Amino acid sequence: MLIIPVKEGENIDRALKRYKRKFDRTKTMKQLRNRKHFTKPSVEKRAQMIKASYVQRLRTQEEVG
Repeated sequence: MLIIPVKEGENIDRALKRYKRKFDRTKTMKQLRNRKHFTKPSVEKRAQMIKASYVQRLRTQEEVG
């Protein structure tokens, strides 16, 4: 449960923005979407390997050029 203390005289829009930012940082929605359907560990590992190779390729291109 997220608790956002609202200060005296604080704008509600600002407090709502803080709440949304804190909610995004907890990655709650991402976890819910991932639990919606099961992915095999091999498929998950393959996706991680593809992402890692992509990031590595970007970093090497950044160093070179």
